[in-house]
Amino acid sequence: MTTFDEREQAFEAKFARDEEMQFKAQARCNKMLGLWAAEKMGKSGVAAETYANALVTASVEDADHEDVVRKVTADLQGHVTSDEIRQKRAALLPAAQQQILSEAS
Repeated sequence: MTTFDEREQAFEAKFARDEEMQFKAQARCNKMLGLWAAEKMGKSGVAAETYANALVTASVEDADHEDVVRKVTADLQGHVTSDEIRQKRAALLPAAQQQILSEAS
């Protein structure tokens, strides 16, 4: 194997790892958003975890993050706007990424 082939494989492996980490961070962010939304709905404990996990499952099935925003907006029935949900999700994403990176270390 040539140095070029080894370098190409290293780049591909890094890309795959980065994509996996981003996927996990997005899922973690959606779970955190789900727990936040569950709290807004007055859910706690197992009910909050169940709601958050359902949100993660839905986000994995529908890779569009706007689907998550629409679901949470509908579930909160006008108590919080879509823009507020997007802002909350954007605020949670760095924390989710940090958690995933620290777990990988």
